[in-house]
Amino acid sequence: MSGYDEALARLPRTFTTRTAQANGISRTGLHRLKLAGAVVELSRGVYRNADAPESAHLDLLAVAHRVPRAVVCLISALALHELTDEVPVAAQFAVPRPRNLPVVGYPPVEFVRFDAETFDLGRGEFEAAPGEPVPVYDAARSVVDAMRLRHRVGEPVALRALRHYLTRRDARPGDLVSYARQLDVEGPVTKAVDVVLS
Repeated sequence: MSGYDEALARLPRTFTTRTAQANGISRTGLHRLKLAGAVVELSRGVYRNADAPESAHLDLLAVAHRVPRAVVCLISALALHELTDEVPVAAQFAVPRPRNLPVVGYPPVEFVRFDAETFDLGRGEFEAAPGEPVPVYDAARSVVDAMRLRHRVGEPVALRALRHYLTRRDARPGDLVSYARQLDVEGPVTKAVDVVLS
């Protein structure tokens, strides 16, 4: 493996087949590295250096590399922001409309289409592993998305997330209202905020 050690050292901790090839590691070389235990395959075409720090979010890293435009959303985002105890069966990612929904066999993932005009609204990053961010909607946008898609996440989950958010020190109710206005759900969100704060 020594022939690949230098090339492997140049790669990010998590990388795709294409990135490996651009750094001089062929598909055959990648297969040999995998067999030798130097890299782990997280998903088809996505690898992670076996020496990389551990992470509880390898599924998010894998999907973020498979579908770079996708953003962690809904319950997955609420969980990252510690606004729910729910654990989604599959990682939830948004992709912009009218894009076709990507197909990822593993890890389990659920893609949701969000409007292209507001797709980047509230988009931020979460460090899924040291120095390895994945795109995620911020806490306020995640709460508003849960409220507007409560038929999908469940109304109790959405309302609990709203309540948790509003009791946090860093809560910004104005952001909730602003996002709700831009996402065309201002009425229901404002009403829910009033109920929770009363």
